[in-house]
Amino acid sequence: MWPLKEKKTTIENEFEVFFLENYPRVKSFALHILMSEEDAEDISQDIFLKLLNYPKVWRDKDKDRRNRYMFKMTKNHIFNFIKHKNIERKYQQELIKKNLIIDELDLEDTLHAKEIELLITYTIEQMPQRRKEVFMMSRFDGKSNAQIADALDMSVRTVERHLYLALLELKKSLIFYRPVE
Repeated sequence: MWPLKEKKTTIENEFEVFFLENYPRVKSFALHILMSEEDAEDISQDIFLKLLNYPKVWRDKDKDRRNRYMFKMTKNHIFNFIKHKNIERKYQQELIKKNLIIDELDLEDTLHAKEIELLITYTIEQMPQRRKEVFMMSRFDGKSNAQIADALDMSVRTVERHLYLALLELKKSLIFYRPVE
């Protein structure tokens, strides 16, 4: 058995007639301004949903007044839609700018870090062999001065002197480093 359809009320029938007569004109008006089929459909649907709640407006017998109201409502809705789109666009552009600035800063910081790393590596490579060994055991292997002294068969005081001179050389090589801007 077929499901029974509910009978439409008179007001629903009237609105359906009103909708069928006016929807194409409202959509065409919106399309002419927005140049987007999808946006024009959305705007037109919004307008008729709003009008559905105001039977005094769409049931008005004065067709000119009803049309003026309907098209003014559509125009205002379109302007609000465009304003909202512009705000969204500006916000997205600001986000893009911020991300680009952050990306540029990150890239710049990474390049500076690489330059410093290369400068340190070069300075360590230029050190006398014994000083380089002491420095690398201390800073890269994490050994204490006493452990280094035992491993290299030298006094703790000599290890301290090598570390002091190694740090002095690094300081000298980095003191004039200025990142290029």
